[in-house]
Amino acid sequence: MTDEIPLGILMLDTDFPRPPGDVGHAASWRMPVLFARVKGASVRAVVRDDPEKLLDLFAEAGNGLADRGAVGLITSCGFLAALQKPLAARLTVPLAASSLLQIPKLPGPVGVITYDSRTLGPAHFLGVGADPATPVVGLPDNGAFHAMIEGGAGYDAAALCHEAVDAARQLQNSVPNLAAIVLECTNLPPFSADIARATGLPVYDILTLGHEFHAGLAAGVCA
Repeated sequence: MTDEIPLGILMLDTDFPRPPGDVGHAASWRMPVLFARVKGASVRAVVRDDPEKLLDLFAEAGNGLADRGAVGLITSCGFLAALQKPLAARLTVPLAASSLLQIPKLPGPVGVITYDSRTLGPAHFLGVGADPATPVVGLPDNGAFHAMIEGGAGYDAAALCHEAVDAARQLQNSVPNLAAIVLECTNLPPFSADIARATGLPVYDILTLGHEFHAGLAAGVCA
């Protein structure tokens, strides 16, 4: 049965709340999931520094999940798109490092909402075969997401939802004929439905990627 084969999730070294819908909550997934926290992989280390310095740690954790039965691996940060190729080469099971992998498969124009628009750049898009000129809108530096993820603030669902929807509207207003939105940040999926309602556009996130990725891999195992 494909729904009995686990997906592995490489988690950053963080401690903020992860409600259902978040990549790090088991109830977000239709199949079993296995988690591995990569020690030292802080948000700063992955988003603002050079994540390739953590390649050994991610590879070790990923292969550990494979040994525990994971059919494939995803991660808890879309910025790991930059490691898609080098990390995949060191793993014993397939990797889908970032929701940005969905961009090349979608009819354009496609826009991205990201945790940090200042540091999401060409290396991340090129790492997953996407156009480096893909339009991007970032969550505000002084907003609820940054306060929760890096500032230790509590989980304010209403504020987070408002921030996510506002970013989506900014993106839609700035990109003529926008056809789809991809959420880089894996903490945004609890608000994917709100974004879709507000914009009338399809929304793709780490959950849509993970479910499709797992379905293909698990079907191959069971064939």
